[in-house]
Amino acid sequence: MTTYASDLLRLLDERGYIHQITDPAGLDALAAKQVVPAYIGFDATAPSLHVGSLVQIMLLRRLQQSGHKPIVLMGGGTSKIGDPSFKDEARKLLTNEAIDANIASIRRVFESFLTFGDGPTDAVMVNNADWLDALEYIPFLRQVGQHFSVNRMLSFDSVKLRLDREQSLSFLEFNYMILQAYDFRELALRAGCRLQLGGSDQWGNIVNGIELTRRMDSVEVYGVTTPLITTADGGKMGKTEKGAVWLNADQLSPYDYWQFWRNTQDADVGKFLRLFTDLPLDEIARLEALEGAGINDAKKALADAATTMLHGAEAAASAAETARKTFEEGAGGEDLPTLKVAGEIGLVDALVGLGLVGSKNEARRLIGQGGARVDGEAVTEDRPVAVSGEVRVSAGKKKHGLLVG
Repeated sequence: MTTYASDLLRLLDERGYIHQITDPAGLDALAAKQVVPAYIGFDATAPSLHVGSLVQIMLLRRLQQSGHKPIVLMGGGTSKIGDPSFKDEARKLLTNEAIDANIASIRRVFESFLTFGDGPTDAVMVNNADWLDALEYIPFLRQVGQHFSVNRMLSFDSVKLRLDREQSLSFLEFNYMILQAYDFRELALRAGCRLQLGGSDQWGNIVNGIELTRRMDSVEVYGVTTPLITTADGGKMGKTEKGAVWLNADQLSPYDYWQFWRNTQDADVGKFLRLFTDLPLDEIARLEALEGAGINDAKKALADAATTMLHGAEAAASAAETARKTFEEGAGGEDLPTLKVAGEIGLVDALVGLGLVGSKNEARRLIGQGGARVDGEAVTEDRPVAVSGEVRVSAGKKKHGLLVG
């Protein structure tokens, strides 16, 4: 590890957040002597962010924990275009009303991780529609467009990927990187922002913003990117059989969120504890050193801490108790997914209706392979399940639901 003078870079380094820094010595010196306002941009293309955004949310939390000011930039303006970075096709264009509703919904998640207010290190949420919507096209091209080389823009991986695959990249999307660079410049002027944080795929966009701000205003600003967070088997963090792991409780229950963390692979426990919890590093070292069945205690500690941070201690405790009853006692629990049934239901329909599998074909394969259980009994063919009271249906060892009569 590099030795840093600032609490900010020391914290980010020891917990594994740093991939690249544009000027490590300059940023370290700045962060050691003053409060550094820093921002990360988030799309407003859905009502909830998912766990793939969590490392960036935690990055803002670490920023605030080390005495600096987080700026949450919501892309109310850029969401009208859609970030083309590493996407195979253009995103559906959203209405202003849909974007505003998404921002209001997403804000609830940030309030679990950050302290908002008017103080010097309190977080603020801003919307780039405030300045992008007011831009006049010709003046913008004259003032900002002159600083961008099309040759260089075409060389960025996010653009080359689409062009190499001969997939359409609209002129609308091509403007995204200019607008994102302009965001950094605008935040530097409006909020004294000196640092942009982001994932490793945002490096080119961040560098564009740094260069634009330097050229137009002679202001020195900085960039930090995080590594791509993958699982031990090389998969992308947050990709599951059931789809995205949403952060809003109305998109994914606290119980399912707890289970996502409980199911972490053994080799990932230490890394995820450092990135996604506030547990002290010496405690994390103890937990990740556990072997055999003991590693399950570390996974439960991860699930408890991550769920408490997002959904609160009561929801985390309830999820943990439901899991204990389900797996240790074979009983049901109030947090399990439930399906109301009148009389009886086919096992295939029950597995799909409870969300334990993604399709009827998947349900039939599971049943044929002996992976489906009804009240703990293996069932190897699709058959009606009589429901009076509660009937527990399981898909494999880790997914359970209740049919309720």
